Amino acid sequence: MTIVGIVGGGPEDKLPDLHLYNEQNVQWIGADRGSLYLLNQGIVPDYAMGDFDSISEDEKAMLHRKVNQVDTYPIEKDQTDLEIAVQKAIELKPDKIYLFGVTGGRLDHELVNIQLLYQLSGQNLRGIIVDKENLIELKRAGVHIVEYDENYENISLIPQTPVIKNLTLKNFYYPLTNATLEFGTTLSTSNRLIGKKGTFSFDEGILLVVRSDAVHQ
Repeated sequence: MTIVGIVGGGPEDKLPDLHLYNEQNVQWIGADRGSLYLLNQGIVPDYAMGDFDSISEDEKAMLHRKVNQVDTYPIEKDQTDLEIAVQKAIELKPDKIYLFGVTGGRLDHELVNIQLLYQLSGQNLRGIIVDKENLIELKRAGVHIVEYDENYENISLIPQTPVIKNLTLKNFYYPLTNATLEFGTTLSTSNRLIGKKGTFSFDEGILLVVRSDAVHQ
């Protein structure tokens, strides 16, 4: 399995231990300041990309010394540094893409970063946003398996389309059978599994699956 890990320039204290995701076949992309975050955790990115307007000249020089491929873009452009990194990740044709350093900080950046999951889903790629407190994925209609994770026990299913049809939850504390969810409902918020594995399925719509730790409810 080929995996790409992208690290953005969001608040560094929101990052998990990236070594937990530093598997053998991972390629790392640093988006702007995210390249420095990788180096701070002892991981040399395969690619450093962005306009680098958030780092000093000394930090830029260090990137050029330590990273083989540094791609610099103009500050005035039509894409964010993170979207440029996502496009690069898609070119690498991975099976899965992790996005770190894309939550917290500016709300507009966080919201649009979450929406980048639509690009990955449209390419039939699994994209997962990870921070210290949350895992975020986008799921389209079908049957999906959820495995228990003690670090992210709470599970919320948030409609991203006007209607979610025939939502069924099995092995969840709060089960549902063929339920209809409308955009803006909180019905499927803050659930959890009752075993090691559960499933959810639906026939129409798009869901944002947010898994959070038990402390932050």
